[in-house]
Amino acid sequence: MASVNLDSLSAQQLTQVKKQLDEELEHLTSSFAQLHAAQSKFRECMRCIQGKNKSPALREATENSSILVPLTNSLYVRGTLSSASHVVVDIGTGFYVEKEVKSAADFYENKVGEVGASIKDLEAIVQAKTSNVRVVEEVLRQKMVSGPQQTAQT
Repeated sequence: MASVNLDSLSAQQLTQVKKQLDEELEHLTSSFAQLHAAQSKFRECMRCIQGKNKSPALREATENSSILVPLTNSLYVRGTLSSASHVVVDIGTGFYVEKEVKSAADFYENKVGEVGASIKDLEAIVQAKTSNVRVVEEVLRQKMVSGPQQTAQT
């Protein structure tokens, strides 16, 4: 990406640059929030799977046991356990795979790590864009202050 000397730009051009940077920053911030939500979802899935091993009722559950299946955080439906050693895992884009409990826990643990790395990378990009916006704002402010003085001298 080529760098531009901000001092050589007019106030109108600086305003356009700032507008573009603000839009990019808004998009990146939205992506940041979505990544945090995805990471929370994966952590919740991991917690549920790990809770299965800790819960005496689930540990002792056998095939054909009656259970409550969570559809949302507050909505459950009655179901029948078809396998006590396997779970269905959402691997993304509407695809589900049956995995052993240990494999599912590893899957979600890896997902939490991958999303965490993406969040960290995105955080650095957001900070850089925020810094760029501040620099553009400062140059624009200086142009606005010096603008009336230049017209008074001519």
